[in-house]
Amino acid sequence: MSELHGNTFPCNECQAGVLRLRYVTYLTWLADELITVPNFPAWICDLCGWREYDERAVNWLSTLLSPNAGRATQPRRRRAPRTGEPRPQARPTSTE
Repeated sequence: MSELHGNTFPCNECQAGVLRLRYVTYLTWLADELITVPNFPAWICDLCGWREYDERAVNWLSTLLSPNAGRATQPRRRRAPRTGEPRPQARPTSTE
């Protein structure tokens, strides 16, 4: 989007209107549940009604709705070699 002035942009859909920042109710599905988010930022054309949701807000919401949100990340555990398996050899270090 190229900025026209202030918080407005030309509409790429109708080529005649102007997109303005508005706050709307955003709807999305999470599995089989409908999620509604009030006061969600969207760019809406004043002529044709075309709507583009704020990309940063959508990314933030996707992070919040992620099944792993709020869970601590755990480092991957290395499997101990079984008896009789050769151990991985250490890489030689450079002497330069």
